[in-house]
This record gives sequence, C-alpha cells and structure tokens, in this order.
Amino acid sequence: MARILACGAFLKNAACLLDTEAPLKPLWSAQHGDLSDPAACEALEQSVRTLLAQAGGPIDAVAHDLHPDFFSTHLALRLAHELGVSAIAVQHHHAHIAAVLAEHGALHDKESDTERDMARPVIGIALDGVGLGTDGVAWGGEVLLVDGARCERLGHLSPLALPGGDVAAREPWRMAAAALHACGMAEQIVPRFAPTVGEQAARTIHTMLQRGLNCPQTTAAGRWFDAVAGLLGLSVRQEFEAQAAIALEQAAARYLQSHTLEVRTSDWAVTPDGQIEVRPLLLSTLIATDCHNPAAVDEAAARFHLTLADALSAHAVAQAHVHQVRDVALGGGCFFNRILTQRVVSQLRSAGLNVLQTKSLSCGDPGLALGQAWVAARTVAKRASATSNTAVAFVEFA
Repeated sequence: MARILACGAFLKNAACLLDTEAPLKPLWSAQHGDLSDPAACEALEQSVRTLLAQAGGPIDAVAHDLHPDFFSTHLALRLAHELGVSAIAVQHHHAHIAAVLAEHGALHDKESDTERDMARPVIGIALDGVGLGTDGVAWGGEVLLVDGARCERLGHLSPLALPGGDVAAREPWRMAAAALHACGMAEQIVPRFAPTVGEQAARTIHTMLQRGLNCPQTTAAGRWFDAVAGLLGLSVRQEFEAQAAIALEQAAARYLQSHTLEVRTSDWAVTPDGQIEVRPLLLSTLIATDCHNPAAVDEAAARFHLTLADALSAHAVAQAHVHQVRDVALGGGCFFNRILTQRVVSQLRSAGLNVLQTKSLSCGDPGLALGQAWVAARTVAKRASATSNTAVAFVEFA
C-alpha cells in the first residue's frame, strides 16, 4: 500500500515509520517527551531523519496531527516539501482508534481472515485530555465511526468551559467551577472555592464563566474527571499529569472493593444530536456530596466512573446497531483507568460487541504515530485507486 513517516503527538511524542507492504512491525523513534520543550523538538527532527535513512525506499507521505501550530506539523510540512510527497493531517482521536486497528492487523487485507475482517468499519470510543477536533474545538470524549481513512463523529461528551484556557487543565477547581456553571449553579462558585483558592481568584473565574471570557470549550473526558475531582475536594491544583484523575480512581476503587453500585439511568442522557450528558449525575448527587465525609466522597467517585462508562457504552451500542458494526475500538489515555475500562468493556461485550484494545502499544499519545501512519496509508491507497479508476474511465470513453 504505502510507506509512511508519522510525526506523532504533541505530548509524549514519538515518531514512527510504517511500511504497509511489510509485516506490521513499524520502526519507532525514542519517546521525545512534550513538544513544548525545544530539546524534544530537536530530538524529534533528528529521529525522523534517522527513520528516513532506514526506510529502504522512498516515502509516500508524511502524517501529522491536525493542529496547525504544533512543531510536529511544521516539521511534517517541511519534510513533505523536501521529499516532494503529500503531508497528511490526521485528527487526533481518529489516530487513537486507528492505532488500535493497526495493532490488530487491519492493514494487511491479503493476510489472514481476521485481518481482512478488520478492514470493515468500527465504532471508536476515544477518551483523553485534549486533541483538536475538525470543528476547531478541543475534543476528548468522542464516539466515532472509523472506516479506514474516513472518520465520522457520532457523539461526544457535553462540553465544559476551560476558564483560563490550558491552565484549567492544571487546576481542577477551575473545571469544577465550570461544571457548576454548566449546571446552572454558578452562584456556588465563590462560596465553594474562595476558602481554598482565595476570594479574588474565585470571583475572577466566576466572572470569566458568566461573561465567556477566555473560556474555550472542550468535550474532553479528562477535564470531566478533573471537574469531578475538584467538586469532591480531591484535587485543587495538580502537581503532575492526571493527578486528579488518579485520586478520583483511587477513591472509586476504595468504595468498589467492598460495595456494589447500581447505576441510575436517570443520571445520564444522550441528546438527539449525540451529546452524552452526565450533568444529571452532578445535579442529583455529586454537587451535594459532603466533601468532608470520606465514605460519601468514595461512593460519589465510584458513581461517576460507572455512570460515565454506562453512558458512553450505551451510545456506542446504539450507534453500532444503527451502522451495523460489530467491533468497538477503545483508544486514548483515559483507558489507563481500570475501573472505567473494565466497565466499558463489560457493557459492550454484554451487548454482543467485539471489543478491541491496544496490546503492547500504549493506549495514550506515545502510540499515536502508528494511528497517524495507518490513516495516511489508507488515504494514499484511496487516492491511488481514484486516480487509477479515473484513468480507466478516460481510456474507455476515448
């Protein structure tokens, strides 16, 4: 099919070279870290040039993230120009699901029956912290239909504001404030958070949310985890990535070790346009939880995990029936969360669906380049097929 160089994600960046005519053993660079670090950018450029030298033949395309401002995007465009090939942008969550498909052998139609079968469309559930969507909004809680190079958004978590932009991802109390605002309870922001973060900070965030100032929207599952951790008093500011989400999972695990929990269907909903709502749970339970009662906090954390999993699974099952698809692929860093993953897998399998997950590959951003390469390879093949069909039609007409 094609030989593709993929430049990877912005966070935990790693590049890869994929030759789809060979067995599925992509060549990987080292992991470079986050591309906000100039040293990581320099290491990425060195790595991709090393991969090019190892390619064993000409490159057909260079794949990169959809975001136009990433260093990896600029590098891909520059390399594509140098090599005289296409630069192919791949949406972040499409790439997450594609990485799962690539690892399951979806590339080689000529190989085994299983691999031929994997060429069919799949439903993808992609959950992470951020990735630029095709509408210019930060995605991260997505239900997708992936059919090779084609990706259709079938649903997503209801959006939350990011008060202050990227800084909100480091301060879960801001996401909790955004959740209160989204639930029509903005008047609680100052009394709830002023004792912890200060009167001025709480009032500033309240004003920003009320006026929509520097409050871009996101559908990211990671930010919903932050918001709930902030509401339950488990995290105010994060010292390391996913600290709030880890604290929330640990609280849920404590409860589920000795309790069972029945999810209330009234705690979630899916709108006709595919928006997956968990705000009913916040209104019924989470906002009113006593943060000074550890047992109540643990139960609320568990209820959030299971409710979110059931809401996502139910929509994925419904869409699988609509599109007559029997496989669901799970991708994105939120699937490091065992409680969430186990519940989603259980719900999907109970509905008779086949669940695909990464095996040796990371479900997070370190494995994203393989998904980029997989999509780009299919894009190249589709273009070649279209060109061939056009040429045949011209000859027949002549």
